[in-house]
Amino acid sequence: MTLPVLQSTITAGGVTFDPLVWSEPLMWVVLAAFLGSAVVGRSDREWARRVAVAGWVAFGAFWLVLIPHFILTQKSLIEGVGSLAAVPLSVWAGYQLWQGRDSLFALTRAVGMMGLVYVPFLTIAPLRGALVESVADQTAFLLSLLGVDPLLVDGLSYNGIPIADKPYPYESTFWFEGTTQPITYTIILACTGIGSIAIFAGGILAVSAPWRRKLRALAMTVSVIYVLNLVRNVFIAVSFGEQRMQILPGLVMTVFGLDDPQMVSYYVADRILAQTGSVLALVAITYFLVRELPEMTVLVDDFLFLVTGNEYDLAAAFDTGADTVDDAAPTDD
Repeated sequence: MTLPVLQSTITAGGVTFDPLVWSEPLMWVVLAAFLGSAVVGRSDREWARRVAVAGWVAFGAFWLVLIPHFILTQKSLIEGVGSLAAVPLSVWAGYQLWQGRDSLFALTRAVGMMGLVYVPFLTIAPLRGALVESVADQTAFLLSLLGVDPLLVDGLSYNGIPIADKPYPYESTFWFEGTTQPITYTIILACTGIGSIAIFAGGILAVSAPWRRKLRALAMTVSVIYVLNLVRNVFIAVSFGEQRMQILPGLVMTVFGLDDPQMVSYYVADRILAQTGSVLALVAITYFLVRELPEMTVLVDDFLFLVTGNEYDLAAAFDTGADTVDDAAPTDD
């Protein structure tokens, strides 16, 4: 669950800056560069290298313009730190690829595939609406099993904040009777788990491995993430809607700059507990995915190298016997 996108515009010193206006064209540049590199690489590896390096620099710029959005608008420590770290890591990846670390072609391809999975849901309204409303309906069903039965209505707002006097166009808002005013919890695209699914799907589709094992790994990963995301939505809805996380309200309101005491439960449940749990869950899923699809180690090895500067060989550590060369030809099993 994220806070309202409409409040992303930032004004400082008389200058207005909207990170989302700048991030969208950069997103398309990155997607074109990474996927283009994969296509060009089939005939000319050096031109593919140039295109991929340009893509990594653009990827760094993409995260750079989103830093204020995550820190100031979303008020998310994890997303803010992640976007801040992604800037130098992206540039560093481009530099290492330029210097001849060809294994990074696999990571480049993986990020391109991630975008290919995620962007249709971001840009095609009927597809986005179908996913959002489906997740909202399933969350409502799980809430009913717990004896929690809020109204599910057309999106009146993002957490009670009107969207330029226009309703959110999906039936995805849970309406709770709050202690001082109604509490609304709206399922948006960020609440569907498609972002996490895209990350793993991109990695699975990008590596060289037999399609049978790739599809098996994809089915397992998507199912686990989807179910865990529904549990996350239920947890936040109950915690926020029934005000069950009013923990150290004064401190939480000060840290996150809140005016409404009812929002304390939301920030504790989502920004602190749910997001921390999501990170731990993604690490655990990565571990089991590597066991199921050892070819993924080439991506994890390179990511760990970019973060730590040290070389890793997880295939040897897991004793998987997997061939982690980028251009290894898959065989059917």
